[in-house]
Amino acid sequence: MRMLPFADAASDSFPMRQLLRLSLFQLTVGMATVLLLGTLNRVMIVEMSLPAVLVAIMIALPVLIAPFRALLGFKSDTYRSVLGWKRVPFLWFGSLWQFGGLAVMPFALLVLGGDVVHEIPFAGEVLAALAFLMTGLGLHMTQTAGLALASDRATPETRPRVVALLYIMFLVGMGVSAIIVGALLMDYSDLRLIRVIQGIAVAGVLLNLVALWKQEKMRAVHRADLSAPRPLFRDAWADFMKGGRSGRLLACVFVGTMAFNMQDVLLEPYGGEILGLSVSATTLLTAMWSAGALLGFIWAGYRLNRGSDPYRLTGLGALVGIWAFSVVVFAAPFGSAALFFFGAGLIGFGGGLFAVSTLMAAMSLPAQGFAGRGLALGAWGAAQATAAGFAVALGGALCDWINSIVLTGVWGAGLATPATGYSFVYHSEIGLLFVTLVLLGPLVRNQVVGNTVQSRRFGLAEFPT
Repeated sequence: MRMLPFADAASDSFPMRQLLRLSLFQLTVGMATVLLLGTLNRVMIVEMSLPAVLVAIMIALPVLIAPFRALLGFKSDTYRSVLGWKRVPFLWFGSLWQFGGLAVMPFALLVLGGDVVHEIPFAGEVLAALAFLMTGLGLHMTQTAGLALASDRATPETRPRVVALLYIMFLVGMGVSAIIVGALLMDYSDLRLIRVIQGIAVAGVLLNLVALWKQEKMRAVHRADLSAPRPLFRDAWADFMKGGRSGRLLACVFVGTMAFNMQDVLLEPYGGEILGLSVSATTLLTAMWSAGALLGFIWAGYRLNRGSDPYRLTGLGALVGIWAFSVVVFAAPFGSAALFFFGAGLIGFGGGLFAVSTLMAAMSLPAQGFAGRGLALGAWGAAQATAAGFAVALGGALCDWINSIVLTGVWGAGLATPATGYSFVYHSEIGLLFVTLVLLGPLVRNQVVGNTVQSRRFGLAEFPT
């Protein structure tokens, strides 16, 4: 046991067997994330011939629920029941929402694609939107409650390592499921798509049931405790927004996240439509992105351990993103799949470096009044998730709008190709990364002038969750 990674995460109150069993919920979250943000966007655009703007809106729906994760965590913290459970109800009902959304999703997508017997206006759009909303709500509720439960069970000494192990399990779930789903969909058909999505739904609810079984103890709760007033969320938020650098940091996180996520709905269709890659090959892009993101996390931890300024590392992540999108743009004229995969890995590296560095900056914000470190990290997650949702929808809309213009030939024969719309979005992301650097400048200057940079340990335990 001493030779195993994260062996120091176990404790007498939370042995390794129970810890590994609880971490299964992160595998289900990774599986659903790959399906929502990786495979389905390419299938809906290329195989089902749906407009990219419609696909972008559907995929953005689960992401737009993410800002409520802070509220979900706050509710699970203050939840009171006669059984004494706080986390298990949220984890269980999150699993049910996720299962229900995935169970009906393939049929909703077929209706959206026009495979119907009776024509009902907007039936496909409404059913697909409900399926994506249910899956997104279940995904975020499950992950929030599961991480909180793991944090409750861990000791103060092992809690950082427990959170780190759970995040690594999330990356493993994304990488492994991307490979498996890509192999299963190598010979695409509507029936095979139904089987894959519903198989993920069944596997998710079963793994989550195994994960939560006997993980939280039942505690007696007095009737007076059930009726006692609960703390208010708005008081803590008002105190947090009075901070000096918090507003600019959140703006930087918002714009930078938009820059890295506008391509989420377009990267796989770009490989399929422009470079002629198969469904299996483009699904592997998610595994490539995950590997790049993991390298970005490792590099950020290495530099922060040696006292590097998190704001400067944030700028480095933005610069890597500029190079990454430039590489992806040049993959089309060169017709190079290798260049495209390399660019996808660079996007993951730059995005991971940007995410970890801004998280470290949020952790360094001063606490005051009701506002603590948890609220700062919640605000960081809300800004990041909201920006990601808007970016996904905006990226698809821009691509469709530009292609509707250039394919008419009004901009010349040289630009009358579907690659122009994708290239416009990638260039827009490069522009947003330059805006991020502009927003970041005063933060770096304030850190240097004020001489407030303090070296502190940063490792796997501080990865974003």
